[in-house]
Amino acid sequence: MIVAKRKPVNEILEMVKDAKKVLVLGCRSCVSVCSAGGEREVEILASLIRIGMKKAGKKIKVIEGSLVRQCDKEFIASIDDWKGKYDAIVSTACGVGVNFIANLREKDVVYPALNTTFMGGSEEQGIWAEQCAGCGDCVLHLTGGLCPVVRCAKSLMNGPCGGSVGGHCEIHSSVDCVWQNIHDRMDAIGQSAGMDRIAPIRDWSTSTHGGPRTEVRDDLTV
Repeated sequence: MIVAKRKPVNEILEMVKDAKKVLVLGCRSCVSVCSAGGEREVEILASLIRIGMKKAGKKIKVIEGSLVRQCDKEFIASIDDWKGKYDAIVSTACGVGVNFIANLREKDVVYPALNTTFMGGSEEQGIWAEQCAGCGDCVLHLTGGLCPVVRCAKSLMNGPCGGSVGGHCEIHSSVDCVWQNIHDRMDAIGQSAGMDRIAPIRDWSTSTHGGPRTEVRDDLTV
């Protein structure tokens, strides 16, 4: 899932300082799972905006709403339910949701309430870890399901660097060396022979280095 966290309140208040009516719009998908942008977080942020603007001696009307997702046209159309009730939207979706609203609603002012951090999963209650870089050229079938592109500090493709000590990365002793984990896992699942493979120089053009990416499924288009 996409993981995000709320921006500092002062930064959000600066965005809306000239607004008279604000719609704080939540997203009930990824960011609700990581407790950053769901309905509960919308309620909290709306209250903080009201309090912050009152302290600044400014009047503002804040209404609350949420969409199932902010990354689909069909759901963004639902924003019409609040037509005329806002002059700015504060989106608690990830950056994709903010982009979608900006793309589809030319006259709407939309501000991001979150900093989008990474794609990851929940390790423990309240702890999320990055697992995928969305690089466009997945190698998980060669590495036991563990991603060296994002989980190695240097994105190395042919084993650990010289800074790996005792199974830990040189950036911090609390960070596992993913290549040690890959070796251990490949051995555990009987695929250690695959570690003899030398990975070629990586083609990063499938990642963001070639500009924004688009995926087209002809079997789904209409």
